[in-house]
Amino acid sequence: MPQLFHRSANSTARISILAVVILATLGLTAVLGGVRSPNFTNQYLTRDQPIQFSHKHHAGDDGIDCRYCHAGVETSATAGIPPTKTCMNCHSVLFNNVGYLAPVRESYSTNTSIQWVKVHRLADYVYFNHSIHVNKGIGCSTCHGQVNQMPLMFQASTLQMQWCLDCHRDPEKNLREKKDIFNMDWKPAPDQAEKGKLLAAQYNVRSVRDLTSCSTCHR
Repeated sequence: MPQLFHRSANSTARISILAVVILATLGLTAVLGGVRSPNFTNQYLTRDQPIQFSHKHHAGDDGIDCRYCHAGVETSATAGIPPTKTCMNCHSVLFNNVGYLAPVRESYSTNTSIQWVKVHRLADYVYFNHSIHVNKGIGCSTCHGQVNQMPLMFQASTLQMQWCLDCHRDPEKNLREKKDIFNMDWKPAPDQAEKGKLLAAQYNVRSVRDLTSCSTCHR
């Protein structure tokens, strides 16, 4: 029987298979890199708000404690968005006639909530509880970044599952004393590994097996 293909067909077939494998690998790498990029995760993205509220001014320059506005952070699953009355506690006196705060005054006088645009948004199938993290030694800046340096609020972390698991697999690296929970300038000490183990025992932090169980975050 005569030969149907030239001998060079073997080399062509090998090169074609190798090219397909390389292209598939590059494509998969591009997809995986894309879903972790800020364009996909919304990391570092600021959003237009009804009022361009500055955390840097309030929490940084004026030193207002997080809990003054986010009153539920220690006791509730949600940190809570403050009612307009909280704003007016100060702004009924301070800057009470400036134009850019007109929406605040209108909200207060009409008893209508300001429609803030949510910055940190998790998928509906993810369960997250602020109070359990705060009471187990995780500070605000661990997840939200240095809010006291943000003129406009943005998402400092990816909020992806891998990011959460990195902490749940080694929570000791982020544990801090209760007095530092709301300290935006907190940094891990050189002996954080040792301190973290002590704090994990003090706060009764669950085992890594429990923290990485699917049912912990997906209920």
